[in-house]
Amino acid sequence: MFVANLAALTFSHMSTATWIFQGETAVGWDPISLWHQMGILAKIVVVILFIMSGWSIGVMIDRWMAFSAARKQSRSFAPAVAGALRDGKIDEAIKVAERNKKSHLAKVVTAGLMEFRAHQESGEIPGETIEASKRALERTEAIVHAELKRGLGGLATIGSTAPFVGLFGTVVGILNAFKGISQEKATGLAAVAGGISEALVTTAIGLFVAIPAVMMFNYLTGRVEAFDVEMDNSSSELIDYFLKRRGMRRS
Repeated sequence: MFVANLAALTFSHMSTATWIFQGETAVGWDPISLWHQMGILAKIVVVILFIMSGWSIGVMIDRWMAFSAARKQSRSFAPAVAGALRDGKIDEAIKVAERNKKSHLAKVVTAGLMEFRAHQESGEIPGETIEASKRALERTEAIVHAELKRGLGGLATIGSTAPFVGLFGTVVGILNAFKGISQEKATGLAAVAGGISEALVTTAIGLFVAIPAVMMFNYLTGRVEAFDVEMDNSSSELIDYFLKRRGMRRS
């Protein structure tokens, strides 16, 4: 009698398990199967996330190359222009700056030197010339700062919005999972596989897009701030040089 009851209980549990996991063999979890199991809205979300990822990667590569070139040329530009200015060769300093057009320091220094040279023909260098050179330096710093930050605003937008785009796909996937349960009149894995795949994949892709974008935005913003400090220091040193030149002419 006991054996008969045990057999009936085991058969009942096996039937329940079979009902829950019915059709499980039809579920695929490889990327192609997951894509085919998605609905149209989830596919649109994934395509949008991949476009955002491609755009952010393009910005990262572009800014990395621009910053590397600016750093490399600035390292060779700084000692060369310092030597030319030490000898009073402003024209030579401008030529050195023009040979390093990717350097953020060269762009700023060139503007100040050209403004200074434009007023140097007069016998005495007035204070207005120093102010004009200072304004030229400030204008160029603002322009170079904007150039250095090109694309970073979009990178920040992608980093902050990609998780929410993925969350939208997650909500759609959960709704489709419930829809599958209602249509199949069952709770087996096959009934909810499409919705689960949509929710998991869109969430994962949203995080995959957002995390590198946020990390690179913070890193590149730090680089821009460092470049700003270098440009400010170069501008101050150049103004000091102009003031010394004015003192030498007066004496």
